Amino acid sequence: MIVVVDDRMDVADAYKTTIGREGYATVCFNPDDFVAWFNSTQEIDLASVEAVVLGEFEERENVTRNVKSKSNIPAIALIDFKALDSTLRLFMAGADDVVHKPVHARELVARIGAIGRRNSTQLSQALWSQDGLVIYGGGRDIELNGTVMKIPRRELRILEFLAKHKGRRVSRSQIFSAVYGVLDEAVEECVVESHISKLRKKLKEVLGYDPIDTQRFLGYQLTNRQSVAA
Repeated sequence: MIVVVDDRMDVADAYKTTIGREGYATVCFNPDDFVAWFNSTQEIDLASVEAVVLGEFEERENVTRNVKSKSNIPAIALIDFKALDSTLRLFMAGADDVVHKPVHARELVARIGAIGRRNSTQLSQALWSQDGLVIYGGGRDIELNGTVMKIPRRELRILEFLAKHKGRRVSRSQIFSAVYGVLDEAVEECVVESHISKLRKKLKEVLGYDPIDTQRFLGYQLTNRQSVAA
């Protein structure tokens, strides 16, 4: 999920539309509502946020400091006019990138991916690598028994979310927020179960076991062959 923060909601909505065409759930906030939401949201739910895109508004530097003091979420500031002083202030506030508008949504997505790779301890480090299933993150295709496998983008994002939280269970609501956004009322949460059902079938056909464990009321968790056998 990508969060766009701007006090001009028509501008924010335009980015929501264009980023959405690239396959990313996008949520728009005005600055005050964003700060209230961000500061009240638990860490595991913030993990569904892949980047915060900050438009032009007052207190933007303070909002950037707030984001970076609480998380490692990439923060990208958009500027209408190039100005060295304001650009340097944004970087000093913790912005990961400062981008001059206009900028295509595809470029924004590419910059977000680049920041994520830079923040990784190793470029090729996998989020999950067990029993022939390798999940890298950042939109990179998974590997099954040494073969690259392309799966639909939302299914891939579910696997990435599960891999980021390996060792703990995540709820359907948390997965939904990561894939569709926290404010998407046009899609029902039950769609998560449909995606996971399709994932299970594909993965089991190749791996010979189901790597997604589900417990009612507790949620979903990646597991390995040994745990399934036990």
